[in-house]
Amino acid sequence: TPSVKLALDRARIAEDAVSVWVQPVAAARPGMTFNAGKAMNPASVMKLVTAFAALDRLGPAWTWTTRLASNATVAGGMLDGDLYVVGSGDPVLDQERITKLLRRLRGLGIDRIGGDIVLDASVLKLPPHDPDAFDGRGLRPYNSGPHGLLMHYNTLQLALFPGNGNNESVTVVAEPPLAGVIIDNRLQTSTSNCDVWYRDLEARIEPGRRLVLSGSLPAACGPRTWSAAPLPPAEYGAALVATLWSEAGGRLDGQVRDGIAPPGVRTLLSHESPPLADIVRDMNKWSSNVIARQLLADLGAFLAGPASDAPDMVAAGARATIAQLAAAGLDVDGLVIENGSGLSRIERIRADTLGRLLLLAWQRPWMPEFISALPVAGLDGTARNRLRNSPAGGQAHIKTGTLNGVRAIAGYLLDRHGRRHALVMMVNHPEAAASAAAQDALLEWVWAGQP
Repeated sequence: TPSVKLALDRARIAEDAVSVWVQPVAAARPGMTFNAGKAMNPASVMKLVTAFAALDRLGPAWTWTTRLASNATVAGGMLDGDLYVVGSGDPVLDQERITKLLRRLRGLGIDRIGGDIVLDASVLKLPPHDPDAFDGRGLRPYNSGPHGLLMHYNTLQLALFPGNGNNESVTVVAEPPLAGVIIDNRLQTSTSNCDVWYRDLEARIEPGRRLVLSGSLPAACGPRTWSAAPLPPAEYGAALVATLWSEAGGRLDGQVRDGIAPPGVRTLLSHESPPLADIVRDMNKWSSNVIARQLLADLGAFLAGPASDAPDMVAAGARATIAQLAAAGLDVDGLVIENGSGLSRIERIRADTLGRLLLLAWQRPWMPEFISALPVAGLDGTARNRLRNSPAGGQAHIKTGTLNGVRAIAGYLLDRHGRRHALVMMVNHPEAAASAAAQDALLEWVWAGQP
């Protein structure tokens, strides 16, 4: 379209770096295609593939169950042995739900554990994960990998309260505090304008589990929440459980450690996750990489079965997803899935494959859950700042994707005539960050009812 081409020309992006696919959901063929058969990096738009595979394979009501189990006897308020926390691959086992489980254990009359608290993450068999591998920023939560007993997204949230004057200390409150992690707060308040408020913040982990926070936060920003992933998932889980058990008033004679629950161990308490539909919403509204990675590994584990000794359930999940899409009638030529999150330099998909996936999802019984999980342009999620002053604002459920050299959108848009369209646009170019205007122009063109 002229408006899209003009925006791309202004951004100095060549046409061969762009792919587009648009089709009304009620039509038999696309209304517009451009380079749609070219496999491109979709960035976080790849989460649509992960969401489709999970909803199609498991169903929107699927849940994961975390168990507290032990064969030890209880007398005088003491569990005389080990307590096992048995993971199921739950992607959203957060602090609140872990706390609830431990408080319920106290409610059963157990205030002291005579042995260890053993964290069993064996449900997922995974290869080693290097959080620094993608961009060298291993303490950023978006780089965390999957884990069989993933707790609180492997994320330490830091509430930041700037002072009033230049160089005053920034108050930091850890949410939740992690046992054994020492926060070395060197953050200072600045008088800069509040634009990209986190730009000058840095975190690093030093020997002795010392988390060093440095940099500055503008006073004009007011209180903010920052996040870090200072520990690998197994260590994070152990530190978190130690803190939460103590906060619940419990005592522990042993330690919190990794291990495997013995066969047939007696379940004391269990707690289910929210349904998959809610988890997919959390993943896509705010583009959570760790949830997407976890879901792909869960798909690999589901298909391999509990007795499998396959060493890499992420790769198994990727193979299963590609096979599932092919079985659904999609052309998977050029489709490459590394981790299902889009945080990858090698993941690829064609615009026509992704567009037809959207049309296929439209026909599925879980279509409402799939669409409602997408950010609404101009209103919420990662698309909340898109099309805010446009008549197309609020009319598009759109997943966005951003990496260095990649900018992508895909989803559904209701045009001014009340017709819904599926659409995809991907840009792979060094100046891709400047292509947002071209993508918005496409959305407005579709809204005007042009295809």
